[in-house]
Amino acid sequence: MEHARVAELQVLLEGVPLPASRSQLLEYARHQDAEPWQVDALRRLPDRQYGWIDEAAEELLRVQPPREREEPHEPRATSGAPPGGDDYTNARPESGEVRDKDAATG
Repeated sequence: MEHARVAELQVLLEGVPLPASRSQLLEYARHQDAEPWQVDALRRLPDRQYGWIDEAAEELLRVQPPREREEPHEPRATSGAPPGGDDYTNARPESGEVRDKDAATG
């Protein structure tokens, strides 16, 4: 199904009480004088609850990239040091100066 058609279907479904099942979406669309192709598209949806209209549209036309992993990953270990090193807690850091001139000219 093309993007424009899916967008038209989403506009048609604006106002449907959510979450809604496939049959509720179909009933709402019929009350909104849906075109035959819109009713056919809604019939092709998997029979489940839809929490938002975009969820139903995504079933008709995949636009989101597939998830690489379902489980959240563990965060990376941190050093525990404050950001910026010792200057993070220094009330008067030497801002904007090269501290080791020999190392800077290398």
